[in-house]
Amino acid sequence: MKIFPCGPVGGAKYIKALKGPFPQIEFVPTGGVNLETTPDFIKAGAAAVAVGGELVDLKGLREGKQQVITANARLYVEAVRTARACLGK
Repeated sequence: MKIFPCGPVGGAKYIKALKGPFPQIEFVPTGGVNLETTPDFIKAGAAAVAVGGELVDLKGLREGKQQVITANARLYVEAVRTARACLGK
């Protein structure tokens, strides 16, 4: 279930609170998700995270540097992987 905007309604703490009564639901926070908050969301029980503006560097894109998006995506994948490793997943 997509939770938007997650940041303004409590961020990772909100996801953790929702997982208590709804452990079977996979939550995907968006809005307020960035590289700093991604590990917290995963550790709180999010199945994944959704990012938009934080992933796309408009200046780089306008300059034809699509690799910036790929590089940013890799940073997010690594943040999720590291957070899951901390959980033993």
